[in-house]
Amino acid sequence: MERPVTEADLTFECVPDTDQSFENALAKARDGDRLTVDDAVELLTTGTDIDGIDRRRKEQVLEAADRRRAEVVGEEVTFVANLNNNVTTACNVGCLFCNFKDSAHTFETDYEGEMTGFTKTPAESREIVADAVDRGIYEVTSVSGLHPAFVLDEEHREILEGHPNPKEVNYIPADRYETDPGTYVEQMAAMSVDGVHVHSMTPEEGYHARRGTDLTYEEVYSRLQDAGLDTVPGTAAEILVDEVRDVICPGKIGTDEWLEAMEAAASVGLGLTATIMYGHVENEAHRAVHLQRIRELQDRVDGAITEFVPLSFIHQNTPLFEHDVVSGGASTDEDELMIAVSRLFLDNVDHVQSSWVKYGDEQGLKMLNCGADDFMGTILSEEITKRAGGTYGEFRSFEEYVDLITSIGRTPVERSTDYDRRRAIDADDPPFGPELGPNADGTPLLTREERSERAVLADD
Repeated sequence: MERPVTEADLTFECVPDTDQSFENALAKARDGDRLTVDDAVELLTTGTDIDGIDRRRKEQVLEAADRRRAEVVGEEVTFVANLNNNVTTACNVGCLFCNFKDSAHTFETDYEGEMTGFTKTPAESREIVADAVDRGIYEVTSVSGLHPAFVLDEEHREILEGHPNPKEVNYIPADRYETDPGTYVEQMAAMSVDGVHVHSMTPEEGYHARRGTDLTYEEVYSRLQDAGLDTVPGTAAEILVDEVRDVICPGKIGTDEWLEAMEAAASVGLGLTATIMYGHVENEAHRAVHLQRIRELQDRVDGAITEFVPLSFIHQNTPLFEHDVVSGGASTDEDELMIAVSRLFLDNVDHVQSSWVKYGDEQGLKMLNCGADDFMGTILSEEITKRAGGTYGEFRSFEEYVDLITSIGRTPVERSTDYDRRRAIDADDPPFGPELGPNADGTPLLTREERSERAVLADD
């Protein structure tokens, strides 16, 4: 039997070795010149001429990024009133960085073991979103496992059922499962309640919604848009370098297909976000190439990407960690440099997000002084990071946002998903609640009693 790959076995062609100097890269960053991959490598490493992170150089990079942030977006820190409604944990792709998924076969009706995940019907999704919209949220984010019964629509189901070997295209009929997730079109329509903004269908889900057919990504995203989809999250990007993807997610789409799907979504009029998931097997050169591919994509889609979201790998409960492929995640220095270099390199993306779910409150605030200007959203539920071992909670109230943001001398601003609508919040005028949603009236999303109940449940 072949021995599993471990951290010591990994070798890559793309390595952080440049002919550039840190000083030249920093000077270009300060002057606002468009940076190269080599420049980004020098800034991310604080110089390839030394081993480890040089703290003085690191502070110079953070200072340059914070200055650029102030020039581009000023002193506002934005956030959104949103809900995460992930439809299913059933998946059989087998990404090694993920602990959100549950093996799809455990959801089948004849499975005799314990099933720990969940699948929601379209009706259940609608009820969850409708309740949150009544409370005041105006964005629902939905990223789900690749359930074998999940199809684009009834036409897609008929095509897959007529396939000579449905399992070859990862299709198993819904009647084999305890719960039918419905179709992607049905789920988008179900979540599109009272004008709420639906942010869903990553490129990987887009691929799943066209598997086994000759449908183009444009056709897939057009049908989803007609059903209620508004914007596409640029997750499933991980690292956009195939030699890294071959290690951490060999069953997923490759870099070129991810980019193709994103361009197709933008071409039919859907807005985009973009991400990087770093701190696992990749090196600084991979991160720099990823940034270049996002910047080039933004040039091609005429600015459709509204924000860039660096996501620090949470390693504790993932197969990568359990199988000794990685020994941990990114360091705090790496986190801060990732935010800073994202701001300096992505000169065509206005907004860089700091994730309190990944970093926690204290470090999340620090990131707002390293180049970030957005602080995520209320997220009434967040299962993905929690399952991977994240410990920073599932809900952030407007009151907490105001307290946190004003504590660093910045202005809290409620914003829409696309950043077109904004409302600066007066910290001296409580209570604090959303006002931009279709049913928002400024009251808090949850009462203090409900927040206490959620805290108790989270601890349990």
